[in-house]
Amino acid sequence: MGLVAARQKWLVLKFGGTSVSRRDRWDTIGRMAVERGAAEGARVLVVVSAMSGVTNELQAICDGDDAVARVAALAHRHRVFCEELGLDPEQALGPRLAELEGLLDDPRAAGRALAWQAEVLAQGELLSSSIGAAYLCSQGLDFGWCDARDWLQAGHVPNRTESALRLSVHPRREIEPGFNDRFTRHPRAFVLTQGFIARHDDGGTAVFGRGGSDTSAACFGALLGAVRVEIWTDVPGMFSANPREVPDARLLTRLDYAEAQEIATTGAKVLHPRSIGPCRRAGVPMMILDTSRPELPGTRIDATAAAIPGVKAISRRDGVVLVSMESIGMWQQVGFLADIFELFKRHGLSVDLIGSSETNVTISLDPADNLVTSNVLEALATDLAKVCRVKVIAPCTGITLVGRGMRSLLHRLSDVWATFGRERVHLISQSSNDLNLTFVIDEADADGLLPLLHAELIASGAMPVMDSDVFGPSWREIEYGRPQRREPWWIGQREDLLARAKAGTPRYVYHLATVRERARDMLATDAVDRCFFAIKANPHPAILRTVTDEGLGLECVSLGELEHVFATLPELPASRVLFTPSFAPRREYEAALARGVTVTLDNIEAFQRWPEVFRGRTIWLRLDLGRGDGHHEKVRTGGAAAKFGLPLARFDAFLAHAHALNIRISGLHAHLGSGIEDPRHWREVYAHLAGLADTAGDVDTIDIGGGMPIPYTPDAQDFDLAVWRAGLDEIKAAFPRYALVVEPGRYLVAEAGVLLLSVTQVVEKDGVHRIGCDGGMNVMMRPALYDAWHGIHNISRPGDTSTTAFEIVGPICETGDVLGRKRLLSSATAEDDVILVADTGAYGMTMANTYNLRALPAEDIIE
Repeated sequence: MGLVAARQKWLVLKFGGTSVSRRDRWDTIGRMAVERGAAEGARVLVVVSAMSGVTNELQAICDGDDAVARVAALAHRHRVFCEELGLDPEQALGPRLAELEGLLDDPRAAGRALAWQAEVLAQGELLSSSIGAAYLCSQGLDFGWCDARDWLQAGHVPNRTESALRLSVHPRREIEPGFNDRFTRHPRAFVLTQGFIARHDDGGTAVFGRGGSDTSAACFGALLGAVRVEIWTDVPGMFSANPREVPDARLLTRLDYAEAQEIATTGAKVLHPRSIGPCRRAGVPMMILDTSRPELPGTRIDATAAAIPGVKAISRRDGVVLVSMESIGMWQQVGFLADIFELFKRHGLSVDLIGSSETNVTISLDPADNLVTSNVLEALATDLAKVCRVKVIAPCTGITLVGRGMRSLLHRLSDVWATFGRERVHLISQSSNDLNLTFVIDEADADGLLPLLHAELIASGAMPVMDSDVFGPSWREIEYGRPQRREPWWIGQREDLLARAKAGTPRYVYHLATVRERARDMLATDAVDRCFFAIKANPHPAILRTVTDEGLGLECVSLGELEHVFATLPELPASRVLFTPSFAPRREYEAALARGVTVTLDNIEAFQRWPEVFRGRTIWLRLDLGRGDGHHEKVRTGGAAAKFGLPLARFDAFLAHAHALNIRISGLHAHLGSGIEDPRHWREVYAHLAGLADTAGDVDTIDIGGGMPIPYTPDAQDFDLAVWRAGLDEIKAAFPRYALVVEPGRYLVAEAGVLLLSVTQVVEKDGVHRIGCDGGMNVMMRPALYDAWHGIHNISRPGDTSTTAFEIVGPICETGDVLGRKRLLSSATAEDDVILVADTGAYGMTMANTYNLRALPAEDIIE
């Protein structure tokens, strides 16, 4: 059923080693070729890799490692696989296996000539493609086979080593005239060929190097002007980080060629960097798709992807070699750089990153591209030593942020800079095309760094995962499904909330049953002896009565909060109130001590200046453990940049001053931040404080603070209370003599509150659709202050499936008056619709203000 026509459309599908190593995967290849070809009205070229592990074995044969036994084992493996497929091994593979075995007797084998090595390495793809073509034909599919070396040519790249010019070649860039027409003359409907291999200028074989099958598919796609090149693999696409290191990494669904090139070049393994160039030059779209999960969107790479500013990915590349060259004489010396780079050229080494000053030039080499060996480096260093002092630093890791508009994002990267400030950074490089920012550190310091940096990028808004259609589901969600979340209480209260909104908006509504449930969660933790609610989160009288009725105490940070507590709950014992101010005036400490509440202090200067206030008292000490944590830099309350807590270096001096004033330190306290997602954090804080308490003498209580998070974003999970409790149980068992205190705020009340707003206007400006509301940053400060994300819903139009991406704004005369961007709400949203902002029970009303002389919100209670 030959299909011969002028300038036919082609679709190129590439399948990797895992996809050609099992019968069911070959069935999938055949089915996909038929289905996708029919959908596109195109003929299909299938490009395949060697079976899993075969190239490694062939490389060992090239290295002379027990070659005879390895060849025999490979021949046996392929024969057995043929039998599993119901094929006659000799009929399907006889000539191929004879060629493989004959290479051992090739005269070039004794010297392990590069041309011979290329022939050996090519056998894996030749074997797998021959098996595949025979099997698919046996299943009734019209598949033909062709030798990729008859169509793909190695290109000549100057200044490359002889090894690279044979074993890591670049494809020829020129698109041959009439290639499509000549290739179309193949008589079969589907054609199967090899990845990885090409024809050398001398007529022999050359290979593209590891990952070269991607390059082969891209070259065929470019030469054929294909409608698309699809790279089918065992992962769903490119991610915002390596999912094996960062389970919360997000699938990147749309990228332009330049971004994909940067991500692939700087460490992502899913697509070979060399494969993007041919498709980019020919304007052929690429897709990365998951063979076992074809329903996922994958990653599409083309020229139509919107140029959205923001970090798209953070990648890690190990094995980086730094060469540092220093010479006082290089300053204003004409030709110094030319001289040293001539030496790199002479040794066949291309420079990756470069940093320079008046007396130093530091460059990086990527061993994956440069085939760096110790001999090459030694020879290079010897030559460089003639003109400068040389230092080779290895092994290093390059950690790269990739995305459009990196310079415009620098103000959002303060947490990233701070994290790298704690590592040994050898080189920082920002690309001239504003697409990447790279930090080179010691490889030993890189472990565990990517998850932290990825979380910081999301928290800062530099990686806009919630406001961009570039980002798909997380790896964790793909592997394990969307996290099971408690249904929000307000789902079942819609009619009641709409009725309350008629009384006027903006309006906060609090659900006391949710507050009770969270309070009981805290008190059900066996290791916790006392729990204080941080009332700065929400001091509404009904909430204070609810939590105290459940048995919690109250934590205050000002005299105003203390007076509010005792005005609301005059019978509350002073022992159930904790006072932890920051830089409060003397009168507030005096008033708190006079009331008999527990007072926390965090500096020596108060002793020195007001000794009569504290003499003979019993207090708690708040310590800075030298680090902060939390969802945003502005909520991290530990470390040198934070104003809170006594530095550990002054701990002994504090105790000495306390002893001189007959002051008893009965409790140690540390609160390092808010919205901390790692449930092990509090265990570590307790362990640290317990170690210090053992040296302090009179301490009987340890307060590990609060900061438990709630799941604001749709893909966030509920805080893992079970892990949190297990950690506290374990550490409390190790230090049982101390009472354990926690002081949650947000965790108890955030999910209990919603903010109701009314739509004032719906406006479109330059393609941006905005919903205006009667409240904005004046009634809910968190989005403007912390880039915080809150769910936003139009409860006047439930179930409306016709949606538009809106920006939700308020009436305040500030550019930052934005509650949410790119939120999908009903396209029919209109004036007077009721908008619900979720999870606003904490730090909502407490931060509300009358800016622009707008009135404060109303507050309602649902029992």
